[in-house]
Formats: sequence, structure tokens, C-alpha cells
Amino acid sequence: MSFLSAGLAAETEIEAGHHPTFTLFGLTFNSDTITSTVVGAVIVIIFGFLLRSQVTDGVPGKVQLLWEMLVEWVQGLTLSSLGRINPFVVPLGVALFLFILITNWFEVIPTDHKLPPPAADVNMTYGLALVVIISVHIFGFRELGPRKYFKPFISPLHLIEEIVKPFSLALRLFGNIFAGGIILSLLALAAVYTAPFAVVWKLFGMAIGGIQAFIFALLTILYFGFAVSGHGDDEHDDEPKENKKKKKAKKSANDSAEQVAAPAA
Repeated sequence: MSFLSAGLAAETEIEAGHHPTFTLFGLTFNSDTITSTVVGAVIVIIFGFLLRSQVTDGVPGKVQLLWEMLVEWVQGLTLSSLGRINPFVVPLGVALFLFILITNWFEVIPTDHKLPPPAADVNMTYGLALVVIISVHIFGFRELGPRKYFKPFISPLHLIEEIVKPFSLALRLFGNIFAGGIILSLLALAAVYTAPFAVVWKLFGMAIGGIQAFIFALLTILYFGFAVSGHGDDEHDDEPKENKKKKKAKKSANDSAEQVAAPAA
């Protein structure tokens, strides 16, 4: 309980939206968010290299089993969304899930707010959302070509939907993690915030961090699927153009064969 008690005094001093800053080239940066982001990225990279060195074709260890379960889950989502396992979407989904999960769990570590969850800063979640949405549009453009890609943007509703996507993706993650920090600070001021209750709340906070990482990765993969399936020639027909051409050619060949066979009959 001493680990949890050590953070109680610091938690009562949480200031909503307050970040230590520094200025570089006339721009202001939140130093704690940058530190947390870098630390989280380094942990993910180290975890990847460590796992790679321990991968075996024989009996896998517990870490490898968890990793394979995560990758298979992302591959399943990608397959159901895109119809195939894409070599770019799967690693992106896995990396986003791990990064958000690990950094969200920073909240349970009493670091005197020197290592807060970066998702509690809306600037960071906007950055993640922009990376996802820009990648989605590049993917859709390359898969469909200019004509089919830009065709739906004629509709004002589709244009508004695409503009809103990065905001909803970013604010959903930010709102839940930021609210968790606020509730934690309020509970730290209450007399009911005893050590047993602290354990329960910390576990609840870890669960919320995992759920938000899951939702962000899920929406990312779904957006990649929407980028392709939502740009068909027919709004209700998502069949690839090559398959349509083959069916049309087959139908024309059958019609020609019928016309030739008809006089003979």
C-alpha cells in the first residue's frame, strides 16, 4: 500500500489542463507530454526488439503468446474490414494499441505528475488522430485512384463527415483519459479515498486505459475499411471494379454464344 500512498499527496495537487512548458523557435511545447510520449515510444520499441530476440518456432513463452493473440486480433479486424490482411494497416493497429495502452497506464504510477498519460493532453491526441486520418486518405487514394476517391466528396454530408472524423477520434480518447485524472484528483481530496479504495480505483483506471486503446485501434482499422468500401461506383455496391469487368465480359461472351447458337437451333 505504500506505493499507492506515496502518490496520494501529489494527486491532490492536480491542476486540470496545466502543463510545464518550454519555448523553442517561438513555439510553446508541453514538456511533460513530450517526455511521456517519448518514454512510451521507447518502451514499445524496446518491447518489440526484446520480443523479436525471443521468438521461437517451438513452444512459445507467455509474452510471445500475448503478442500473437494481439496480432491475430488485429489481423482478424483488418481481414473483416478490408477483405485482406494489409501489410501497413496491421502493424499500425498493433503499434497504436500498444502505445496508447502503455502510456495510459502511466496514470497509475506516482511520478508527481512528471510522467502523466500523454492522452490527457488534447494536443497529443490530435496528433495521433491526424496521423491516422492522413494515412487513411493516402491509403484510399492509392487503392481507388483519383476519380473514385474524390467522387463522394461532392456530397456535403460526406465532406462534413470526413472533417469531423479526426476531431471525434481525438476528443474521445482525450476526454476519457483526462476525465479519469480529474476524478482521481477529486477522490484524493475526499476522506473516503483510503488505501483499499485506491487499489480498486487504480485497477479501474487501468481497465479504462485498455478499453480506450482498444477503441482507438478498432476505429483506426474501420476507417481504413471505410476508405475503400465507401467509395464504390454505386453507393450500395462495394464490389471491386476488376470483378465487375470480369462479370461483364463473361456476360457478354455468354450473350454472344447464345446469339450464335440460336440460328443453329
